[in-house]
Amino acid sequence: MIYDISPTISESMKVWPGDTPVSREVLCDMGRGDNLTLSTLHATVHLGAHADAPSHYGAKATSIEGVDLNRYIGACRVVHVDVARGERVTVEMVGEVKGVPRLLIATGTYPDPTVFNEDFAGLAPALVDHLHASGVALVGIDTPSVDLFSSKDLPAHQRFLANGMGILEGLVLRVVPNGAYELIALPLKLAGFDASPVRALLRTLP
Repeated sequence: MIYDISPTISESMKVWPGDTPVSREVLCDMGRGDNLTLSTLHATVHLGAHADAPSHYGAKATSIEGVDLNRYIGACRVVHVDVARGERVTVEMVGEVKGVPRLLIATGTYPDPTVFNEDFAGLAPALVDHLHASGVALVGIDTPSVDLFSSKDLPAHQRFLANGMGILEGLVLRVVPNGAYELIALPLKLAGFDASPVRALLRTLP
């Protein structure tokens, strides 16, 4: 069974305030009598389900075409946590993760991609360090950021940078049960960019 954990990208999707919203420019249209349909996408690269590059939060860090693709494909675990809106997910909320290479955290605090609610949950910096020490190489979350909306110093992002871990944001995990899966969420090879949209999928294990 496959779970599609990517939100639908459309002009109704909300992006981070001040970032570039989604729009489609139709250059050719068979409905107008053209010989084919041809479109241009205008949008932030931090769009829907996306992979952050280290260069998004680290000066002179690796941009998205240089990240290790092994992070974004392979065994993972999904865990639903009980966290209040506007709070950070802690070690105690996540539980034991030793031996888990990739962890996707469902907070339920950003339920509708067409409505940008600023009170979504983030991750505690201590949790990121704990996950790294437990062997986790990539963390995904169902919110627009691993840090809180009001955060300027981005402490969770900085721990990801220090630990050399990957980040996926904007996932849709509400209907995915807790458990083990195979993750497939490869970023595009965008030279110099600080993120890439992904088509994130989970496959159940046999």
